[in-house]
Amino acid sequence: MAPSAPKQYQNKAGLSPDQREALILEHAPMIRYVAGRIAMRLPAHVSLDDLMSAGVMGLIDAVDKFDPAQKVKFKTYAEFRIRGAILDELRAMDWVPRSVRRKSSKLEAVYTKLQNRLGRPATDEEVAEEMGISLAEFMRLLDEVKGVSLLSLDDPDSPLGQLESEQIKEALGRTDLEDPLALLGLAELQRQVAQAIIGLPEKEKLVVSLYYYDELTMREIGEVLGYTESRISQMHTKAIFRLRARLRDVVSG
Repeated sequence: MAPSAPKQYQNKAGLSPDQREALILEHAPMIRYVAGRIAMRLPAHVSLDDLMSAGVMGLIDAVDKFDPAQKVKFKTYAEFRIRGAILDELRAMDWVPRSVRRKSSKLEAVYTKLQNRLGRPATDEEVAEEMGISLAEFMRLLDEVKGVSLLSLDDPDSPLGQLESEQIKEALGRTDLEDPLALLGLAELQRQVAQAIIGLPEKEKLVVSLYYYDELTMREIGEVLGYTESRISQMHTKAIFRLRARLRDVVSG
């Protein structure tokens, strides 16, 4: 009987070492793609190389843990594992100052309060007035907290803390995806996400759709909609905070 593969080559798919290496090399370009999209939402001092290094470990983990019996496309699963590894690395880096986290929490609380009071999405002017700041200061605040809004990566208690782009794509109606997160029992949360997205202001909903469904960059979305990249980034940040506030309210209710 042939000896079993060394432990470091064992995987659920039963791949040989050569097959395993080939699969890793085939999907390696995905690491830069995923890391690059995340890096666009982060301060300049966060190294893209560090994110990519974490992504490499995520891809290797995906190859070793991928189970074809689950009827999930490997590319979808690998992107999920790569993204998760990068977000874990960011958590470990603890790169968000506490002052920014406090501002983020306060902004989310204001969105929740106004949503409950008004029964509709609050306007920028209403949020700024509630916070006691000018509209210009509110826009600067959005720029400051945009990294924290990266799907709540620094807020594990948030209902969005476990969400990834695949779920948002699914919530936007893309039915050709086999979502690995749905296999983890998040179907109800996915339904709530869909409802929350429907309730977004139209421009923000369009930005979310173009970013997560069509996978355009902020710059590309700006070119499509006729806005600056900075303005699109602000719309995205507002949309994520609205989703966080809406879903936290649903879970706590």
